[in-house]
Amino acid sequence: MSVTEPIVQIVDDDPSFLAAASRLLRASGFAVKTFSSASNFLAHRDTDSPGCVVADLQMPGMNGLDLQSALTRSRNPLPILFLTGHGDIPSSVRAMRGGAVDFLEKRAPKEKLLDAVRRALARDAREREDRARQRELRARFDALSQRELEVLSHVVQGRLNKQIASDLGIHERTVKLHRTAITTKLGVSSVAELTRLTLEAGIFEASATTCPKGQ
Repeated sequence: MSVTEPIVQIVDDDPSFLAAASRLLRASGFAVKTFSSASNFLAHRDTDSPGCVVADLQMPGMNGLDLQSALTRSRNPLPILFLTGHGDIPSSVRAMRGGAVDFLEKRAPKEKLLDAVRRALARDAREREDRARQRELRARFDALSQRELEVLSHVVQGRLNKQIASDLGIHERTVKLHRTAITTKLGVSSVAELTRLTLEAGIFEASATTCPKGQ
């Protein structure tokens, strides 16, 4: 299987279920890896590999909900869906509130499982793209100097060069030079575009930025 191929990671302490589920998913064209426990999965997981997790809810040691929490805290969390033989309403509510793709009984029709896996993989692709976009944006903003960030914080509030110069105690010409450096490094050409990019990157509090009219 290729490095970029999404992998369905099945985590369950029941060997017979692991075998049956992996056969079904492989027969449906998915790449699959199986793990007998949540701790084993976390210990051997490739954090950069795309895919999703199909996990049993009740397992010895770390259960499915604990695994979900651990994935949420990771650098590249994978979408998770639960299969259980004895689910309960509080657990299903907690799982869904935690962002689970689905919560199915193990005896659910196979098409429901396949559909849930497809949705999980689609979500992973979207979220992975969003994270890559955020990392790219942050790298661009990281190229700004501290003074350029200070100027930027005033620019996105719609302040004029003269006001910025007064606030920072620098010459207006210096403000203009900083603004040119900022737009060059960030690859934007207008204040409106600069403001949208800054908000998208989460550089400053959203409440502190406004998009000036006509700019």
